[in-house]
Amino acid sequence: MPNFYCEYCGTKSSSISSLTASSCSRHPLGGNRGKHKLYEGSEKSKYNCKYCGTSSSSLSSLTGSSCSRHPEGSNKGKHAPAL
Repeated sequence: MPNFYCEYCGTKSSSISSLTASSCSRHPLGGNRGKHKLYEGSEKSKYNCKYCGTSSSSLSSLTGSSCSRHPEGSNKGKHAPAL
């Protein structure tokens, strides 16, 4: 059975509908101001940030820290996973 993950916070769910129905604590508009967004990439042993290349073993740890090369400015946004 496949797992589905949120692109913003790495939350794991067994279905797309249950994932996207819940509020996301790391939503770009602010904590719990939007729903989880489906990460459309595959499960990997390492996830890389599409802005700076930082890698992590989980989506939640990657998206939990600030990115020095974020488009909104240095450390003004979180790392975003590359597909």
